[in-house]
Amino acid sequence: MLPTETGHPLTGLPGNVAGVRADRLMAILFLLQQREHVTAADVARELEISERTARRDLDALAMAGVPLYSVQGRGGGWRLVGGARTDLSGLTAGEARALFLVAGPASAATPAVKAALRKLVQALPEPFRRQAQAAASSLVMDPQRWGSDQVERRSPRFLDELQDAVIHGVQVRLGYIDSKGAETRRTVHPLGIVAKGPAWYLVAHTETGRRTFRIDRVSSVEATGDPVHRPGDFDLAGSWREIADEVDRRRTPLSIQAVCAPDGLSRLRMILGSRLEVGGSRPDGRIEVAIRGYNEYALAGELAGLVEWLEVTGPSGVRDRMAAIGRALLERYG
Repeated sequence: MLPTETGHPLTGLPGNVAGVRADRLMAILFLLQQREHVTAADVARELEISERTARRDLDALAMAGVPLYSVQGRGGGWRLVGGARTDLSGLTAGEARALFLVAGPASAATPAVKAALRKLVQALPEPFRRQAQAAASSLVMDPQRWGSDQVERRSPRFLDELQDAVIHGVQVRLGYIDSKGAETRRTVHPLGIVAKGPAWYLVAHTETGRRTFRIDRVSSVEATGDPVHRPGDFDLAGSWREIADEVDRRRTPLSIQAVCAPDGLSRLRMILGSRLEVGGSRPDGRIEVAIRGYNEYALAGELAGLVEWLEVTGPSGVRDRMAAIGRALLERYG
């Protein structure tokens, strides 16, 4: 378990792309409310996207539990169950929750999506508004993976139960297996769910303070029925940024200084992600950067392949190791 105790899961897309898709999903829903039915061609024409993308988005809404069905054959298309209705009075609580989840976390939404979500909340029947708002703020997607982990994202066993606990605001009795294989049980106050690369985390308040649990290590979940004590100023996205920054610092305690050619900066961003900090420009046009890593040996090996764009200026230990790598490469391949 990490000191804090340790991509949108329904869309499977990076954060910036997920925001664009959320805009489309909300637009498709409102289009369905305005018409008796729509076809993929109608959606494609209205939103200026391909028919293939339109069909994929319509399928995503239906699979998420939005009351939507397809009509086959001539004159077919997609319809809302019960016909078009702008007040959404036919939505069940679960369907309303699913809609907000598939639209994307409110904390990461674009201004257009936030405006659409506010309108949708006002259109929902009163009993469903709280759960819909909770669903919109219960999830954060952080597409940046820890290190070079390329494992495929899979939904862990107790994800749905913990999502329900967050949305309904109830405490749970949590069974948890730490990184050493020891199992513990404790009562926690679920505050939010985070998808970090392929991994899922529960952010919760415990008797020892705020903690983060890897959901694939959860061995049991039992709702107690007692209400969650949620701090009034709690923000899931902000809390996760603090957690992720602290974990990154612990995982990559060494920081080196370097200068980068402007045309190599995008490559460094792609390879290093959040471990790269960009500074100001030098008179020769090169850009000052700081890069975090595990140790001198690991960083030297990683950065040796970027020598075309990057010059390490310090510390000297990393420079010496990179020089040794260069001599070894020259001796073997020279």
